[in-house]
Amino acid sequence: MNQEVTLKVEELSMRFGGIHAVEALSFQVRQGSIFALIGPNGAGKSTVFNCINGVYQPSDGHMTFEHTEITGLKSHQIARLGIARTFQNLALFRNMTVLDNLLLGRNPYLNAGSIRGGFFTKKARKEEHEARLMVEQIIDFLEIESVRKQIVGSLPFGIQRRVELGRALAAEPKLLLLDEPVSGMNAEETEDMVRFILDINEEIGTTVLLVEHDMGVVMDISDRVAVINFGVKIAEGTPKEVSVNPDVIEAYLGKGYKGQ
Repeated sequence: MNQEVTLKVEELSMRFGGIHAVEALSFQVRQGSIFALIGPNGAGKSTVFNCINGVYQPSDGHMTFEHTEITGLKSHQIARLGIARTFQNLALFRNMTVLDNLLLGRNPYLNAGSIRGGFFTKKARKEEHEARLMVEQIIDFLEIESVRKQIVGSLPFGIQRRVELGRALAAEPKLLLLDEPVSGMNAEETEDMVRFILDINEEIGTTVLLVEHDMGVVMDISDRVAVINFGVKIAEGTPKEVSVNPDVIEAYLGKGYKGQ
């Protein structure tokens, strides 16, 4: 595995008034890896994601992506650098088709502008052609050809999860943030999603930062795991190391957890 650090989070803190959602959190995600961030409900995991992709501006600390400081950047600026994410609660346009939702993921790469786009200039046509080619590849990759023209809100939950994953992939991310990607799924849907995540990592070469409560998934696919509790990191290591850490077992996994 390439040992170069893709994302570096240093002493990250996020406070909402007197509430310390995240406190002095540091970790590094190496290029080409799958890194999992786990912890109990309310531990601050989604807050960390919101800081990384510019939804929140952290109270303290620094974040670096591929040697570029991203602390304080807006979400669209961070997206253009190559970071995309999915959300725990689906953030799709439910009254639009699968195809149109995926095309929206190409927004970071559309530079023709509204005037050129309105007159459908050569540059605008070229951008649309490239966007459609990319989206068609994603549709094939995620095996959603049969629903490409259907309204998203009419589709089963597991397929909607795939569509949201596809929309994130349409931005051609170097780093993909997955917030609870198998939440609410049955066993078959979970197995499919895990297969897609592994293929994204291994075949496309995308680095993955994952928040997930399904410990089976986390332990099976992650290269490294960091555990936070009340916004503070209490452990980090390989899945095997984390699964036998007494602090992790007490705070999160439970005393009956048997590890790998």
